[in-house]
Amino acid sequence: MIVGKSVTYEGDAKCFGFVHDYDEKPKRRLYEVLQSQGLQMNQDITFLSDGGDTVRDLQFYISPWSEHVLDWFHVTMRLTVMRNTAKGLPDHDDLQDVPENLGRVKWYLWHGNVFRALQLLHLIEMDLEIFEIENEVARKLLKAMQAFGGYIEVNRNFIPNYGERYRYGETISTAFVESTVNWVVSKRMVKKQQMSWTKKGAHLLLQARTKTLNGELQDTFCHWYPSMVSAVENLPLAV
Repeated sequence: MIVGKSVTYEGDAKCFGFVHDYDEKPKRRLYEVLQSQGLQMNQDITFLSDGGDTVRDLQFYISPWSEHVLDWFHVTMRLTVMRNTAKGLPDHDDLQDVPENLGRVKWYLWHGNVFRALQLLHLIEMDLEIFEIENEVARKLLKAMQAFGGYIEVNRNFIPNYGERYRYGETISTAFVESTVNWVVSKRMVKKQQMSWTKKGAHLLLQARTKTLNGELQDTFCHWYPSMVSAVENLPLAV
């Protein structure tokens, strides 16, 4: 599933969601959401995403020349997990600087210095490789760091100077979209519900939820069934 939120400069927001493998026209669906908010040809757009190829392809289709940014929320979230894991490393001189060095990696990425961040990640990996066979924590952390290094390498062209953007009041994170995911998805699709969803069922539920959140569900039904318009207008108001 792809779930997101489109926010205009004035702050008006609309949610969207769909099952990419099921939806026959996912690009058109996203474009129509943006167009309903007044999107004009050649208008500047800032896209923030978690760096996934599927989402990025949709963004480039809509506006390849706009600004594309890897959101800081997903970067710092992964780094936080790795730093917490590093606390369980054995007490050894070669590993004592790992948590601090991960903090330096975060600092480099915050300032858009991808080259130095990747360089330092590689040095930390070399230290961990010495202990990966004999220590489970070192092996787990090394695997996570290698995945993170690949993630940063693939998205290096979309990593700006986050600190500079933040100082100028520009968006650096899609953390607000995580709440959108909870609104649209979690109540009905979390693992606690012990429910199995088909692609069709999940896709149709996403359409109903996003229409509801956007305040468009009634208008959609009235468009499908014109006779509903007069029925809705004649409903008595609650006292």
